[in-house]
Order: sequence, then structure tokens, then C-alpha cells
Amino acid sequence: MAAAWFLVLMAWGLGLAGGGPVPTFNPPSMEKGCDIGKFKYLPPTEWKAFKTAKDALENSLKNQSCSSCLFPRHWKLTQLQVWERPVAMEAELALTLKVLETMAASSLGDILDQPLHTLRHIHAKLQACVPAQSTAGPRAPGQLQRWLHQLQETPNKVSQDCLEATVTFNLFRLLMRDLNCVARGYLCV
Repeated sequence: MAAAWFLVLMAWGLGLAGGGPVPTFNPPSMEKGCDIGKFKYLPPTEWKAFKTAKDALENSLKNQSCSSCLFPRHWKLTQLQVWERPVAMEAELALTLKVLETMAASSLGDILDQPLHTLRHIHAKLQACVPAQSTAGPRAPGQLQRWLHQLQETPNKVSQDCLEATVTFNLFRLLMRDLNCVARGYLCV
């Protein structure tokens, strides 16, 4: 008798589950026009260009020491809600581009051309994933607001050399961990 009830309940449950469409929620990172998923993995040629640039940047910054850390190691995008991640990544990438573009004006210009081109492309695609109301900044909730505030304020408090060193040493974390996390959306835990 218990087996019969079990079968009835299973059939009833399956009937309900298949009875209609399941409502879905599209977070801002999945909105129309947001095409960041293709950046889960960068091609090997891009990695090589970034490694060459990072090595050259590190050699030019060997004697730099910074007491301030613009991108603390404990920052993990998984601490943010899924819709907040592209916002934080966009702000981090915008600052990285600004600093690297300044550095490209030096003798490192040729080495930085390809990485800057790639970062600009990623940044343009990422901007389509950022909800319009998030650009206001101060209204962003909790953890995100603190991150955005630090990204905005720290460059004014540290030397250009320190800023360049911090951005350079953060470059691979930005590409490997943060970009991958934003590209994966809900799958990044």
C-alpha cells in the first residue's frame, strides 16, 4: 500500500512540475546585450601578451614598495551578489585601464598595445552588463559600496609609482579570477 501511495505522489508531483513554465529571473549580467560569458577563458595568445607585458612592467617597477594595497587579497567577487559582481569588475577594470594607459605612454607602449586592446574590449562588453542605477556609486549596498569607494579614493592617496605597481601585480588576478567569476555568473561560488 505504501508503494502505491508513493507512486501516486510521484505522479502527482511530476504532473505539477511539468504543468507550466518555470519563471526565471535574469540578473543584470544576463540582460540582452551583455556578452561577457565568452571571457571565461582567454586564448593562449592573449595570455602570452599579458605575461610579456606583466614581466616588463614588473621589471620596470622592481624598486617600488607600497604600503597601501588598492586590491586587497581578501577581496573576492563571490562575497558580492551576482548582480554586483559586474559593477565591481567594471570599476576595477576602468582603474586598471587608466593606469596602464598612462604607463603605455612610456617606453612600454609597444608591449602594452595588445593587452590594452583586449582590456578595452572586455571593458566595453562589461559595461553592457552593469545596471544603469549602479553607476551612482554611493547608493550601492554594503560591501560593494566599500569596494567602489576604495577604488575611487585610494588612487588619490598613493603615488603614481605605487598605483602602477599595485595594478600590475593585480593584473592576473583580475583576468583569471575576477573576469572568470563575472563571466560564469551564478556558477561562480
